[in-house]
Amino acid sequence: MKLFVGLGNPGQKYARNRHNIGFMALDRIAADHGFGPWKSKFQAEISEGRLGTEKVLLLKPQTYMNRSGQSVGEAMRFYKLESTDVVVFHDELDLAPGKLRVKAGGGHAGHNGLRSIHEHIGAAYDRVRLGIGHPGRKEMVSGYVLSDFAKSETSWLDDVLRGVSDGAPNLAQDEGGKFMNAVALRTAPPRSSKTAAPKADTPSTPAPDTEDDDRSAMQKLLDKFR
Repeated sequence: MKLFVGLGNPGQKYARNRHNIGFMALDRIAADHGFGPWKSKFQAEISEGRLGTEKVLLLKPQTYMNRSGQSVGEAMRFYKLESTDVVVFHDELDLAPGKLRVKAGGGHAGHNGLRSIHEHIGAAYDRVRLGIGHPGRKEMVSGYVLSDFAKSETSWLDDVLRGVSDGAPNLAQDEGGKFMNAVALRTAPPRSSKTAAPKADTPSTPAPDTEDDDRSAMQKLLDKFR
């Protein structure tokens, strides 16, 4: 069994925040893959289903971001899971908007949600880092992540979420490369090799008259210059 965790803050106020892209990713997976209804358990909203042959629990902590680890730890203990069975979807300042990376283990880089998860289950879990870009200055980060995605960002955001959903069965099978390929097909689809359209036919020069011409060579020359 896999535990997919999306990070965000609960409540409609935060629903479209950049910080909530992890919630958005799980919502898309649940909708596209026929998961069960969301229920309240483990201080979270959970939904159960299957991705390919793998049973998967989707979990959105309702503890607010900086206490996400409480919920994740509780669910892990209940299902007797290892930290390597956990995949966390979270916003990533160090990746440009629309970019995505899969990472196994590592530090929390100051992300409050990851910091809390580290405290409760350790660092040996997988992450899907969903790029949102950086506002440019450290003092602007808090306001930036807690602000909504702009309307102009709708297109790339939808592509990323759909790509995550497309590749989710691969992720559940620990096939990170195939997962990334599925995302790339949405976010950077290959250009079709189109051959140049044939040029329109140019008007052809009328065929010379093929009737018998009994004029002499000199007469033909004289007629040409008339």
